[in-house]
Amino acid sequence: MSLQNASQTREDVRIREPKRYQVIMHNDDFTTMEFVVSILIDIFKKAPAAAELLMLQVHKNGRAAVGIYPYDIACTKVNLALERAKAENFPFRMTVEEA
Repeated sequence: MSLQNASQTREDVRIREPKRYQVIMHNDDFTTMEFVVSILIDIFKKAPAAAELLMLQVHKNGRAAVGIYPYDIACTKVNLALERAKAENFPFRMTVEEA
């Protein structure tokens, strides 16, 4: 096959970035602020100051986006946080939404 024929049969392949998803943290009246900050630091890898600001945003606005990830990673982080909340008897709630 000549070089010219090879370029004519080559398919146009486009690689798409995976969709991104926001992890939304919701406020409730029972989950402690300290617990929320610890989740943000331990699971979402936020710096302590950023974790405090996000926690206050959740507290004041009722919800806040705490990270944007590919779907599998977003779900894994949410599941880890919810398992930890359940172990500590908090009614903590998080959701995943397309960004």
